[in-house]
Amino acid sequence: MNHLKTSIRIKENVRRRNFIIKLVLLIILEVFYAGKTVVEPFLEQYELLGHVLRALIFLLSTNLIISLGRIITLRIYLRQREDSKVQPNFMIGIDRIATLLNVIGILISLMLAFGIRPLEFLTSITIVAAAIALLTKEYITNIVNGLIMMFSDQLEIGDKIQIGKHTGFIRDITLINLVLKNDSGEIILIPNTLALTSDVVNYSKNNTHQVILDAEISSKIDLKLNDLEAQLTKLLEKYPEVVYKEGAQLNILERKADSLLVRFQFPIKTHEKSTEIQVKKDLSQALLDLNHEPRKD
Repeated sequence: MNHLKTSIRIKENVRRRNFIIKLVLLIILEVFYAGKTVVEPFLEQYELLGHVLRALIFLLSTNLIISLGRIITLRIYLRQREDSKVQPNFMIGIDRIATLLNVIGILISLMLAFGIRPLEFLTSITIVAAAIALLTKEYITNIVNGLIMMFSDQLEIGDKIQIGKHTGFIRDITLINLVLKNDSGEIILIPNTLALTSDVVNYSKNNTHQVILDAEISSKIDLKLNDLEAQLTKLLEKYPEVVYKEGAQLNILERKADSLLVRFQFPIKTHEKSTEIQVKKDLSQALLDLNHEPRKD
């Protein structure tokens, strides 16, 4: 049973009930605004009250149209997708678009409440709007790129990825940032534009899982990179059932004045955390012993 699909359906049932309540409220407001009721004399006497009522009708109508589109889209998506292929990204993307459209609807409703005609208002501030668009260009680009990622199956919530020097699990995709959580529990915010324009390694899209170990080695040690790689790879021979030693590689991430920051990574056949921890312990101990060699001398 797919818990994600069940959760989505439960939330959608709640939204359908809310949709019916808002529809009934819209009908009542429309009757008061256009019909011959006790409210009509007040609307004629107080012009502002009429504007507010008209704004509320527009806001509810906009929200209902957005909600209806959201409900239909998700229903079609859930019917066409198998349980195992339902992505949380899609629902997040739909929610973000619905939020943006509702915000626009609220802004237009506020204009109507104060007797401002939205079309005339936008026409009168064309130059200002162009200036605002230029100033918010980066934000708009991030929003567009965020929506692209939300509706793409290349990156999903929960995937383990590497972007540049950052490695972690995707915890959220907002309209501005890609939110990662690394192995030490730190939250990393990466702008959506950077995430789409950089090289991204998605370890979760492979049948194997990559284990990454970063270490700092003293530059006083007279050891070649190939020799160190061979030494660490030899340690992996103790775990032939879970480790693909053929895919092991050692790279230098950064050269410092008195040390080297290296990264040793290799594919592992199992996602069992205890096995991964044990392999990391053996490799860390080997690197620790290596760093102690100059002190012994």
